[in-house]
Amino acid sequence: MQLVQISDLHVGAYNAEILLNAIDEINRLEPDVILVTGDLTENGLLVEFKKAKEYISMLKCSNIIVLAGNHDYRHTGYLLFKRMFYDKQLYELDECIIAKLNTARPDRDEGEVGYRQCLWLANSFKRDYRYKIIAMHHHLIAAPDTGSDRIIVLDAGDVLHTALSSNVNLVICGHKHRPWLWNLGSLIIAYAGTVSSIKMRGFFENSYNIIDIDDTIKIDLKIVNGERMPLEKVVRMREYIEE
Repeated sequence: MQLVQISDLHVGAYNAEILLNAIDEINRLEPDVILVTGDLTENGLLVEFKKAKEYISMLKCSNIIVLAGNHDYRHTGYLLFKRMFYDKQLYELDECIIAKLNTARPDRDEGEVGYRQCLWLANSFKRDYRYKIIAMHHHLIAAPDTGSDRIIVLDAGDVLHTALSSNVNLVICGHKHRPWLWNLGSLIIAYAGTVSSIKMRGFFENSYNIIDIDDTIKIDLKIVNGERMPLEKVVRMREYIEE
């Protein structure tokens, strides 16, 4: 099974040509699932949501999962998002289960999951699936090259505890525009960069993630109009710079 994660489109402050090129690349892959992990818009405005929906409708995939980001919840954008993109929270695909966690809150930059979502997540993951995946917008652990980390998941510790105790295999996030990878034992936490925003941190190319799931989970970063590489290579590149 192949999943593609795109994140942080930021329609309103974005490169339209780059986004169209990314859509063409993704459609050629013919993935089983496409996850759009938030910040579809820059300001949560109706005109931005309409344009973002137009772009997402160009993606050719039977399973498109869309999450909201903090930018989408600005200016009562949370009402527009729910009207245009609201969908179920749990997706069961073959031996894989994908749970969406909503971390965005109206007119707040920081994220929060909350006790009820954590309880729902733990109950949803009680069944025996081969792969358990969480998709969310905000990052759970700080990534390098992203400056002050005030915009966080307020209850990140509770979410991590729930993920680890539920034997989650993969958490995918966006938000910081910085592709990165953390390994916590059997739990992988993968961050996507921004697919089309003009604001980048640490990795100065628009990109998205390609996740291949078979006997293992393999995550590649794909630069729009450029190279495909293992996401872990980005970590090694950062370590090389430090040396």
